[in-house]
Amino acid sequence: MQYSVLDLAPVPEGSDIPQALRNTTDLAQMAERLGYHRYWMAEHHNMPGIASAATSVLIGHVAAHTKRIRVGAGGVMLPNHAPLAIAEQFGTLAALYGDRIDLGLGRAPGGDHAVYHALRRAGSDDFPGDVVELMGYLGDPRPGVPVRALPGEGSHVPVWILGSSLYGAQLAAHFGLPYAFASHFAPDALEQAIEVYRQTFRPSAHLDAPRFMLAVNVFAADTDAEGAYLRTSMQQAFARMRTGTRGKLPEPVEDIDAVIGAGVRRSVDLMLRISAVGSPDTVRAQIDAFIARFAPDEIILTSQIHDHAARKRSLSIAAEVLMEKVVEPVSA
Repeated sequence: MQYSVLDLAPVPEGSDIPQALRNTTDLAQMAERLGYHRYWMAEHHNMPGIASAATSVLIGHVAAHTKRIRVGAGGVMLPNHAPLAIAEQFGTLAALYGDRIDLGLGRAPGGDHAVYHALRRAGSDDFPGDVVELMGYLGDPRPGVPVRALPGEGSHVPVWILGSSLYGAQLAAHFGLPYAFASHFAPDALEQAIEVYRQTFRPSAHLDAPRFMLAVNVFAADTDAEGAYLRTSMQQAFARMRTGTRGKLPEPVEDIDAVIGAGVRRSVDLMLRISAVGSPDTVRAQIDAFIARFAPDEIILTSQIHDHAARKRSLSIAAEVLMEKVVEPVSA
């Protein structure tokens, strides 16, 4: 099993986007030193607390400041883009950084209807067709086609399907592609999606057996109490999302129920239940339980923590825990 990082380039309260991007560079370099396999960033728009909107640009920056770790998108929201444009972007990244680039694809908009309109995408909803078109651009040269991705053609950038429902699981299985489930915030269909993906997977030129990635929140610290304290930033952020309130990543609080209410907190915790929270021993036990229950081929960790030093410490603890379970890396 391998372990990786998902970074949304969080912008904490009291900070700004330039500092958030410097933090991303620093975190990626630390992740490489600690043996993390991939460093992925996700496309979100119109969100003051997330600085990874221009995902391919940020991937190039991180790849330029690291040497070995795989860097990629977890993911690009394909309905927002022409497949040719994404093929050219990731083909360029592959030309610059070689076989270190991953392309995870999602079908959510990464924002609301106003964002979708602002991106000038007039209702394209053929996600499977767009995936096929994109992979065609990245594949072997095709004589006689009117449009080629240059750069992109022949790069064979590995494509993953991302999802939080049975649709993504079915699509990944149909195309014979690796599959990453957004269990860190939408775990309701997790077990059923894993079963569908594994049972219906069709071997392909891309992959000969299912490859499933589990996303896990981690709030690791020296004590259980400190881990729970760090988690309150994300709990507040999700509570605000329920009311449509946008803002930067909140500072942690001592009494989360006093801030968002016990009922809201229970609802938020249900969404965030694929989380490892607490001391090293507690986090180890929780991750062991996830591995035993879901048998992932890879775990990708996200740590939405207000303080950058505490976020680094959280992922350092997680690396120590996961290093006990790691196997030799594979090319994908």
